[in-house]
Amino acid sequence: MAELKIVEDILNGDKKAIAKAISIIENFKPEAYEILKALRENYGKSHIVGVTGPLGIGKSTLIDKLISVYRKSGYSIAVIAIDPTSPFTGGALLGDRVRMQRHSIDDRVFIRSMATRGGYGGIARALGPAIRILEAAGFDTIIIESVGAGQLDVNIANYSHTVLLILGPMLGDEIQFMKSGIMEVADIYVINKSDNPNAELVAMMLVELLKYRKQEEGWIPPVVKTIGLTGVGVEELYRQIQIHKDFLHKTKIFTKLSKRRLMSELTDNVLYELNTIIREKLYKELEVEKVVESYMKLEITSYDAVKQIIKLIPKIFYSSVNP
Repeated sequence: MAELKIVEDILNGDKKAIAKAISIIENFKPEAYEILKALRENYGKSHIVGVTGPLGIGKSTLIDKLISVYRKSGYSIAVIAIDPTSPFTGGALLGDRVRMQRHSIDDRVFIRSMATRGGYGGIARALGPAIRILEAAGFDTIIIESVGAGQLDVNIANYSHTVLLILGPMLGDEIQFMKSGIMEVADIYVINKSDNPNAELVAMMLVELLKYRKQEEGWIPPVVKTIGLTGVGVEELYRQIQIHKDFLHKTKIFTKLSKRRLMSELTDNVLYELNTIIREKLYKELEVEKVVESYMKLEITSYDAVKQIIKLIPKIFYSSVNP
């Protein structure tokens, strides 16, 4: 069977097979289930690193440099770069990151862009299954580069063992990120473009803020200064990532985070399906149309309208799963 051949190729690290399998999953083709089922015993060993931060802060440039350091250290590495969805094609808006493509000739490096396609928290709906395919292929490290949209990127922590928050020296978008909640989940803070005079000020602010953050299991997040374009500080960043990975294994947190990732994947997919049902089915119901009409005539308040519509959801949901 074709599914068995692609599974064998994935387990052998064949990049064409990996790319094809991820495309099958992204497009929710029938064979996706069989592929994931066949690979189910090959999960859980990869170290997953989430990279987030404001748009234009240099995440892709830093990842490009990190790939080189990982390879020099003998590790295989895969990168999933999550992009906003194009409203015209439904695909990744930015496409594969140009800077990283110089690594594409390396058999132990895999790079793929993935569109959010309505995923929750800036996370692509197919991300969880894609990670499992990359784990099965034997990649030592998997980097997830997020969209870079403030509050939306907090969810990246649910899919990662180690979260890097990339900030810059300009104190604009960086402050918005500090307010977004991502500050509470980052494991390593990175000040990129640190040749800017403001970088030291941002670093001092971070160190001060971290004094008031609750420390989980004894981990104290480090602040690393980098210059992505030249690679300054990238080896230190790699070292801190490895220190955090060792910490997770030593404290047994690694396994707990892997379980959290699977739960997040399930939750996000359930929410996606519910959202689809509500959007596609609910507002086509005659009873809902009557509620909306009453609201538009100001016969009821928005609060009353919402309560009435929510009461109709079980009926709509039941008819959708039991056609």
